Amino acid sequence: MRLAFMGTPAFAAPVLSELVAAGHDVAAVYSRAPTPSGRGHKLQRSPVHALAEDLQLDVRTPKNFKSQETCDAFAALDLDVAIVVAYGLILPQAVLDAPRHGCLNLHGSLLPRWRGAAPIQRAIMAGDKVTGVQVMQMEAGLDTGPVLLSESVEIAADDTAATLHDKLAPVAAGLAPRALAALERGGLVETPQPEEGVTYAHKISPDEAKIDWTQPAGAVDAHIRGLSPFPGAWFEASGGRVKALMSTVASGVTEASHAPGEILDTDGRVVVACGDGAISLTILQRAGKRAQSAEIFLRGFSLAPGDRLT
Repeated sequence: MRLAFMGTPAFAAPVLSELVAAGHDVAAVYSRAPTPSGRGHKLQRSPVHALAEDLQLDVRTPKNFKSQETCDAFAALDLDVAIVVAYGLILPQAVLDAPRHGCLNLHGSLLPRWRGAAPIQRAIMAGDKVTGVQVMQMEAGLDTGPVLLSESVEIAADDTAATLHDKLAPVAAGLAPRALAALERGGLVETPQPEEGVTYAHKISPDEAKIDWTQPAGAVDAHIRGLSPFPGAWFEASGGRVKALMSTVASGVTEASHAPGEILDTDGRVVVACGDGAISLTILQRAGKRAQSAEIFLRGFSLAPGDRLT
């Protein structure tokens, strides 16, 4: 099929690879414009942009689709369909309607749960046990369209946003060619999303990354893993700000007489009292430093039982 691919982050890149390998005619790839990055503030291409150039595909990076010229250029591609994966720009109705079969979106959750920008992180942070990838017919609303294909993935107790991302990306890459094959033979069935169970995966704000030790240990653990490695859940200690990148709920710890945030143990790990239960921090990172195991971290950062994290 003749298609446009619209995506930006690493999650989307394997989907593009699979569509090209399946022999589809990718008329153009749309991605977010390069942004300054690093100490030299050099313009950095998105993972999809870089891959598309490696594949010698036409890459387009409009800032938005507000101009008639940008919308007309998209319509002029004369597409059968557009595949959209974490693109990051709002598509107006004229763009959604331009391809003969409209625009299909691959979304990293089981809709209507976690519509929006950060479904992988939000699923872990909420303590969900299962998520997935779904192919959806795009509408003007935010992730409101009917579901066409779906595949579930279990969320393990030690999954982080990074590991769950790596589970879901190949699932998305496998679903896209299946969806187009079904579309070609007229085999896609639309299933409207239920009205109940709608939740929104709002973009992670810097303020909410701070750890709230008054929460139950399970919630703190999910918060840490859901924000790892980026932006990273953090706390303040006497030596400065520290990111907690991996944790487990501590077992066999009695914290009833300890205040939330109080350190209970630093023997090869950092055990911290929470509002209910305690948590063991296993991978930590100081500003400007590499992530380290708790044992190595403690050699260069002074923490002791009785200290209070905020």
